[in-house]
Amino acid sequence: MTHVLPRARIAAPPGSRRRRRQGDGRVALFFIAPVLLGFAVFYLYPTIRGFWWSFTDYSLLAEPQFVGLENYAAAMADPEFWNSMAVTLYYVVLNVGSQTLLALLLAALMHRLTRSIVVRTTLLLPWLVPNVTVGLIWLWLLDTNLGFVNRMLDSMGLDKIGFFTNPAFALPTISLINTWAFVGYTALLFYAGMLQIPQDTYEAASIDGAGEFRTFFRITLPLLRPILALVLVVSLIGSFQIFDTVAVTTKGGPVNATRVIYYYIYQQAFTYFHMGYAATMAIVLVLILGVLTFVQLRLLRASESQLA
Repeated sequence: MTHVLPRARIAAPPGSRRRRRQGDGRVALFFIAPVLLGFAVFYLYPTIRGFWWSFTDYSLLAEPQFVGLENYAAAMADPEFWNSMAVTLYYVVLNVGSQTLLALLLAALMHRLTRSIVVRTTLLLPWLVPNVTVGLIWLWLLDTNLGFVNRMLDSMGLDKIGFFTNPAFALPTISLINTWAFVGYTALLFYAGMLQIPQDTYEAASIDGAGEFRTFFRITLPLLRPILALVLVVSLIGSFQIFDTVAVTTKGGPVNATRVIYYYIYQQAFTYFHMGYAATMAIVLVLILGVLTFVQLRLLRASESQLA
């Protein structure tokens, strides 16, 4: 009987491994080059130019004139800037709170009751519609005189509601519109996170006599911490960037009740041509979002997961 000896593995020389790594690096750079180019052209360059404009008096009609920190001092003393920030913060609380709670409820129902693809697709449909279209549709539905909702209220003998004309209702209405548009996408993120939780964890809780509510708050919610942190950070940033729905429905009114910070920046830049001042407010907004994001990630301990 002949025994065949295994072939000895010949180690590649160090120079060959180094050349292979360099070749892989060139291939990777080739594939990410379009993304880097797009990032540099559409993000990095405008950011640097906007940062420079924030130190200038620029009106789009003349060359920028360096004014140092005057724009930042003007922003700190501008009551309309702080009013728009307060309006934006109110919107963020309404939108993030309602969207997160509804998304958690929908995700839990899908996870525990049904995993139908049809249900998931239906939830995602509003998110696929452009925000301008969503705003126009709800503007027509909620119109005080001709809207379907107010016609229904009138037919039931109830008073009509000025959803977009009453300062008390305008911002909550916009918040609920965007909640309707994005809650399905957020629910699918939570649902994907719930699918990563081992099924035997729920079985053990069921054997111990835990009900649905106790299982959700003691098992599901703690194990969803990384996904919850991601959703809250993304929702926070997206809510601060609200613009299109306001632009097509209330245009900042009534009496500045919906003039969020993005719309105020737009007005300063393209209505009053205070481009330098608008850039200053944009830089301040970036700094505020950076601080809030950092605080959120630290408080939620987003990098820790109990699934490990």
